Amino acid sequence: MNTAISSIRNLGPAYEEACHRAGIAFAEDLRALGADAAYARLLQTGTRPHFIGYYVLVMALQGRSWNDCKGKEKEELRKRFDAIKEEARPQPGSKLLAELDAIGVRATQSDLETL
Repeated sequence: MNTAISSIRNLGPAYEEACHRAGIAFAEDLRALGADAAYARLLQTGTRPHFIGYYVLVMALQGRSWNDCKGKEKEELRKRFDAIKEEARPQPGSKLLAELDAIGVRATQSDLETL
């Protein structure tokens, strides 16, 4: 079955488009990947990290309202988000940085910190 990502509660057309750019075509693919792996893939394909975007994805895949999570559960999600974001950050010597150097564009440290 090939179900649209936007059919998942809380995930609309913009989220679906970001998933498509990341090679995630259908809701079934997104569910199979899980929130953490899917969000990491979104970051690797240019989505800017934002805790709410991650949080919405986690809640959506659990079939819960985006604002259903609070307290300790939300704190744990923040830790997972920070770890995913850190792992997705281009490292010195990465292919992305090498490509930027090749075309004469150099990322500053503050640019890298926002990734």
